[in-house]
Amino acid sequence: MSLSTSLLYIIKLLLYVFRHGDRTPVENFPTGLHKESEWPQGFGQLTKIGMQQQYELGQYTRKRYSNFLNATYNRHEIFIQSTDYDRTIMSTQVYLAGLFPPVGNQIWNPQILWQPIPVHTVPVSEDHMLHFPSPNCPRFDELQNETQASWQFQNKLQPYMVKQKGKNINLRDSWNTYDTLLCESIHNYTLPEWASRDVMKKMKELAALSLQSIFGIYKTKDKARLQGGVLVNAILKSIKKATQPSNKRKIQIFSAHDTTIGALQMALNIFNGKLPPYSACQFFELYQENSGHYSIEMSYRNDSLTDPYPLRLPGCTSPCPLEKFAKLVSSVIVEDWSKECGKCQVRDSLGFDFAVGLLFIFDALLLYLLYEYGSCRRKNTYQNF
Repeated sequence: MSLSTSLLYIIKLLLYVFRHGDRTPVENFPTGLHKESEWPQGFGQLTKIGMQQQYELGQYTRKRYSNFLNATYNRHEIFIQSTDYDRTIMSTQVYLAGLFPPVGNQIWNPQILWQPIPVHTVPVSEDHMLHFPSPNCPRFDELQNETQASWQFQNKLQPYMVKQKGKNINLRDSWNTYDTLLCESIHNYTLPEWASRDVMKKMKELAALSLQSIFGIYKTKDKARLQGGVLVNAILKSIKKATQPSNKRKIQIFSAHDTTIGALQMALNIFNGKLPPYSACQFFELYQENSGHYSIEMSYRNDSLTDPYPLRLPGCTSPCPLEKFAKLVSSVIVEDWSKECGKCQVRDSLGFDFAVGLLFIFDALLLYLLYEYGSCRRKNTYQNF
């Protein structure tokens, strides 16, 4: 099918979710080599590389959908929502600069080819649509505990486990080690001696496993109803609204995190098992056939050097008729989120992309690294890790 129009189909709505661009580490591990003061804007902030990634994504979207999008920004045709983090809000702003550079009478300063476009947010504590895993959901906490005890999860974790000969090492602060080292490597910061290519590869595998453990592996649909299914429901509502004659909206954008894309794709059973990279983008396209029926196509862009990969909802064709799409995803949609979560408890959010569940897995990883690579035999090894 054509990306914008064909003789049989006309695109009616473009909706997509992307991860923010490259950022600085969110935190440091206890004995990391680099302090927050060494990063120009501190921890958890969008970098110049991230800005370039997002600007390129905006330009790519403009080019890909040039026959569908207006040449100029029209507030009635677009809606943008971001999680309430500096890096996601800034990513959206840079993205929009690439998508809708001012032209004609929208140019307000010839020396600044940029125009302000509103980006909407809600507080993190109230964001159950884009910020995953959503806190304050006891039933989901139960599912996390069940997952870590399940044979499905233990089988996947087993290859990374080693016996520690009775050693008891406190690794509470080690869960974000891989992410911190990845950020440092991207920006050419010196890494610890033990962070070899092979070690980083194993850490990346475990990071992907930990993401899967949060939203999948065990009772995936039950988890999806409390997490990614909330976003699936919001997307489906927007798509259905776009079929109404009164609809003017042509594009809807969500700026979020790797956990957002992971939760969404696992709820739809289209996750590829890999960590969503910076600026990864999940596209949904709503088409209207000449017969008047509607259908949905999905694609995923996780590499700026290639076109998005077509995705097919299991149990459906591509494109998937809207009615069948809605029926297939109905099992992960919950009408009363609070009720299905159980009695809510006020709890702080970690505010980190990999979120809860990583602690256990990274503990296992670092136990493996300390044993396998001899780090535990060095003087004060853990303190210098």
